[in-house]
Amino acid sequence: MRISEIFYSLQGEGVLMGTPTTFVRTVGCNLDCTWCDTKYARQGGEEMSVDEVFEQVERKGVPFVSLTGGEPLLQEDIYRLITLFIDNEYHVTVETNGSVPLESIPNSEEIMISMDVKCPSSGMADRNLLDNLEFLSPRDQVKFVIADRVDYLFARKVLREHEVNAPAIFTPVGGTALKELAEWVLADRLMVRVMPQLHKIIWGEKRGV
Repeated sequence: MRISEIFYSLQGEGVLMGTPTTFVRTVGCNLDCTWCDTKYARQGGEEMSVDEVFEQVERKGVPFVSLTGGEPLLQEDIYRLITLFIDNEYHVTVETNGSVPLESIPNSEEIMISMDVKCPSSGMADRNLLDNLEFLSPRDQVKFVIADRVDYLFARKVLREHEVNAPAIFTPVGGTALKELAEWVLADRLMVRVMPQLHKIIWGEKRGV
């Protein structure tokens, strides 16, 4: 499998925010979001076996691992890697862009699917597989990255028209300018979590954190 980087940091997004976590960032993505902050992961990296990735994560010494990208579900061996982590008592977050079917992800209480729904500002809203929402459970999460009022209304519509059994996360593009988004959510009494990207508050726009 093609790996961009493996690093140890705090989980910066969603319901596990602040948790010490090892991140495995794969290379390659089938989308091209306008505001993507990991474009470097679209190419490059190095070829590693499942065992090599596991050994590097083991050396970090923490039980939480996040598989991210790019789009990790494009990697042929990703399901073998997920199973290896689960068999060795890791909690695994699978960060996916929402355009790849989820049915092949193993069903385990130690897996959290963190699925994006792409809003219009991304330029990729037509690539959403909204049927994936059916696979989410209360242990998972669905994320909306929101640039403007149009994105907000789109996200609100998705949640009103689909039964979603997972927590919904609203995060502003850039990860830190929360006030306007928070005011929209409060005005609508929308039951979502308005959250920043913690790593950007701490370290700014820096790679590998």
